[in-house]
Order: sequence, then structure tokens, then C-alpha cells
Amino acid sequence: MAKESLLFPDYLFESSWEVCNKVGGIYTVLSTRAKTLQEKLKDNLIFIGPDCWGDKECPYFENDNTLYAEWRTHACEEGLKIKTGRWKIPGNPVAVLVDFTPFYSEKNEIYTRIWELYGVDSLHAYGDYDEASMFSYAAARVVESFYTFYLTPATRVIYHGNEWMTGLGLLYINHKLPEIATLFTTHATSIGRSIAGNNKPLYDYLFAYNGDQMAAELNMQSKHSIEKQTACHVDCFTTVSDITGRECAELLDKPADFILPNGFDNSFVPKAATFTRKRRMARRRLLQVANALTGCSVDDDTLIISTSGRYEFRNKGIDVFIEAMNRLRNDEKFNRKAVAFIEVPAWVNSPREDLQDRLASGQTFDIPLENPQLTHWLNNMSEDRVMGMLNAMNVHNSKDSKVQIIFVPCYLTGDDGIFNMTYYDLVLGNDLCVYPSYYEPWGYTPLEAIAFKVPCITTDLAGFGLWVNSVKGKYGEIEDGVKVIHRNDYNYFDVAEAIKETVEEFAGFTDSEVKSARNNASSLSKIALWSNFIKQYYAAYDYSLRAVQKRISEK
Repeated sequence: MAKESLLFPDYLFESSWEVCNKVGGIYTVLSTRAKTLQEKLKDNLIFIGPDCWGDKECPYFENDNTLYAEWRTHACEEGLKIKTGRWKIPGNPVAVLVDFTPFYSEKNEIYTRIWELYGVDSLHAYGDYDEASMFSYAAARVVESFYTFYLTPATRVIYHGNEWMTGLGLLYINHKLPEIATLFTTHATSIGRSIAGNNKPLYDYLFAYNGDQMAAELNMQSKHSIEKQTACHVDCFTTVSDITGRECAELLDKPADFILPNGFDNSFVPKAATFTRKRRMARRRLLQVANALTGCSVDDDTLIISTSGRYEFRNKGIDVFIEAMNRLRNDEKFNRKAVAFIEVPAWVNSPREDLQDRLASGQTFDIPLENPQLTHWLNNMSEDRVMGMLNAMNVHNSKDSKVQIIFVPCYLTGDDGIFNMTYYDLVLGNDLCVYPSYYEPWGYTPLEAIAFKVPCITTDLAGFGLWVNSVKGKYGEIEDGVKVIHRNDYNYFDVAEAIKETVEEFAGFTDSEVKSARNNASSLSKIALWSNFIKQYYAAYDYSLRAVQKRISEK
């Protein structure tokens, strides 16, 4: 008997706070996946994001007033303020940005209705809950308006929302338009992230935690409530890794229907001579900044190490990275110069003028600047946790130190005033990247690193680290391209020591061993291309569309 073919959507709407809004890892998930989906859906793949820009130009969005012009007029008459255009990513997919602020006037009525329909608790909302919920509602209204203007019940349509911030809209569509399939992906549960971020042991006690109880204890009731109810009521609930899948089952009381690991599109990774030239440029810039800041002599044999990601001091392992680099700095066995960059956006004020002047001069320096650990001034120098830990460990980048540790507290978008190179143009200049996460549902940064042939260190509390172990059939080692360190709730110092030892091991590699590790890293990244991982999405699409078929047939 022939295998039944998978159902596939005619139209796929996907919303996220990070559509045309680069603030975190979900931007990378969606922007690298889009091209693969667009090969099948063409312009029937439509992304919906928040219009955070108003009259200012969004750097990630190209406006196109000819796109769906008639519908845009109709949507305006319905009270929707939208912009239509293209997301400036590979494939240039259609994007709709919606101004959600007009719906604040209806907030109480919207929350009341979602309570009546699904029991979502919005009473304890604070912080970004209102902002996210009004965007979520506005995005759903965009889907509803487009559907009723252009499409019919015979059209196969999926609305895919990412993270709790899209939950209210998914529930709105679920109730208002049952002929549209709803798919929800949580990339990290709000309550799991909160437990970890509040220094509570997440993993040893995961089986014993009650999500609702912990939400009340940590003042997370509203975010947890919308996430839980969305997971329980959509046609298909998904997450990004097995480790987060266990979290969903325990804390949301709803196992994921599918695991959708995050892939990568390597079409923008430079090839051959271009790669070599760009790597040389990146290394030159990184070392120029290190010299201008610290006054230390650095040559091309200097080991360049970095960590990067969102500023979650414990969850992303920023603390253990600093601990490991400090141990390396004080280890007599380590006899090579190294510069360790912490590339984590903080509350940045401005690029340092004194550093800019030094870089503009083209000279080399043997005297450090004031605060030689920092490339950009911060608004909260005295409260910043990275600066606090560096100062507590007496890390002042003195000339006799073998390891310089430099904090880069800004987004590397190519116009930061110091490096003036994008993150992707800089990352390939590294010799080694370190991402020792405590809480990491997937882990895009290590996947990005190995795609650029940079071996990296991660942990088995990251979904990516577990994936590497499953591919290798063992714990990954640095010669494999990815070193996976065992991490649990209590072995912080063991992890720091293992990082230090791995860096020392890598620093002692011969040129051929380094080349082998770099090639192994690149080969591993190719297994994680979207062209391989997209199949799980197709299965989830089929599952959600069949749920709609069943719902309609039972009417």
C-alpha cells in the first residue's frame, strides 16, 4: 500500500516578535528557514511582525505599497495599520508589519474574552505582557483580514506563532476561524527560563516542579498561563529540542506533538578565497581593537576566543566563561597569548571616543586605555554583572597577562562605531568559540560558529549539544569540531575547569590538527542545514492540517 502523502499548506502565515526585528535567536531561526520554505510556497509564505519603527525606516524591511494594495486599503478600513513589503533576508519573503498600539484601548475587553474562552489569566500582567499580547492580537487580526479578503475554506492555511508572545492571537484564530490550522512553537518555556534565571536548580527537580505553582511563586502567572493554554488548544504544539520537550511536558502539562530542531542556511557563508580573505580581515580587526584598548602586543598567533548571545548572565553561561578565562589567565601551563571577547549586548551608551581615535590612527600602542576591558561605555557601569565579575577577579588586562578579556556590550550590526563589522563577518575570525549554557533550548550560536569553521565548546544542557552527542554517538570532543561538556545544576566549577582544559588542549594542536577540527566543525554544521531539518516541519504541517480536516468533518 502506497504511503499517504503529507498535506501541505497553500498559505503559511508565521508571526513572531522578531520578524523584521533583530533582538534574539528566533530572528535567526525564522530568517534562515524562510528561503527553504519559500522554495515551495513562493509568496504564499507571509511573515507578520510588529511595527516598532513608526515613521522611522526599519533596517530589516523593504516597504512595497504595490503589494496587496487593495487588501491594505480594506484592512485600514477595518482599523488595521499595516505596512506590506519584503523582509531583507535570503529569499526576501513577504512581510507585514502591524501597528499594535491602537488595540491598547480594547485591552480589557480582549483580556476578558480570552479569559472567558480559554481561562487565560491576564490579571497579573506586567512588563512586556501587554505589548506582546496587543501585537499578538493585531497579528491575528491581520491573518483574519487577509483570509476573509482573499481566501476560501477550501484553501489550506496554517497560522504558525512563535513563543508565548503570539499565544493570544493563536487562540483568537483557533476560536474565530476554525478552518485555519494553528501551530505553536515554544522555543523556551517562560517558566523554565524563569526558574533557571532565578538560580533555582531546574533539572534535578524538573519532575517535581508544578508549573502553575512556580509561576505564582515567581510572579509569572500571566505569561505562563497564555503559554500553557495556547499549547493545550492549538492544533499542533511544537518545541525545538528533546530537553525543552521534557520541560514542556512537566511545566506546561502538555507534551510537544513534534520536536522541530533549528537548522541553518549556509548560503551566506563565504567560500574559498573569499572566506580566507574575510577571516584575515576579521582577525586583523579583532587584534587591532585588543591592542588599542589594552596596549598589549598581539600578533596573528594570538588565540582568539569568544562567547556571544543574549545577556542572560547565568543561563547563557557568561559567568562560567569568565571563570574559565580567569583560570586560563592564571594557569602557568598555558604559554600562549589569547584574547577572549564577550560579545553580549548590554545597556550600551556609546562607542568609546578614545578607542575610536586610537583605531583611526592606524598605530600600535603599548599603553592601555582607562577601563581596558570595555569597547563601549555603559549606562550602568557600576551595576553591570560582567564588569562586576571582571573587577572582582582583578581582570584589568595588564600587559603581563597572557589572557586579555574584553567586553563588547553592543549588537554587532556593522555600525557599532568600533568594529564596524557584522557579527557574521567577525565570528569567522575566531579560533574557538565557547557557549557553556545552563539553560539553552537549542543553541544557535554554536551552530553558527561551526558553520563558519570555528570549533566550539558547549554543554549537554543545550539542545544543540545533545544533538551533537546523538550524531557522534558519544560526547563530542574538540577534535570533532564541538566539545560537549557535561553540565548539571551543581557542577559550575567543574565546567569552568573543563573549558580551561579544552582551550589548553586546542592551543597545543598542530596546524594539521587545527585544520582537521575546523573541517569536522564545518561537516557537522552541514548535517544541521534546513534542507535536512525542514522535513520535521512538513510533518507538523500535515498534522495540523489533518486536525482541521477532522474538526470540519465533525461539524
